Amino acid sequence: MKKAVPKFRTEDAEREFWASHDSTEYIDWRKSRRATLPNLKPSSQTISIRIPKPMLDRLKLLANKRDVPYQSLLKIFVAERLKAEFKS
Repeated sequence: MKKAVPKFRTEDAEREFWASHDSTEYIDWRKSRRATLPNLKPSSQTISIRIPKPMLDRLKLLANKRDVPYQSLLKIFVAERLKAEFKS
């Protein structure tokens, strides 16, 4: 028989509890199901970046050709570069 999961007053109390207890004493993971969170979005942060006007114009032109917002295209470019940099 599994133990009942205690009620926690705060997230800190819950973190502290699980840091020192084994969840298998409380939860039968064989009965678990994968959760789907369709509306969960990664958090993002607004930044300000200065880009030379000609570079921004070229970015907007390229984005227009690909039918995507230029900010989205910039994020794609940055993500691809970061991936390449961290591979090596």
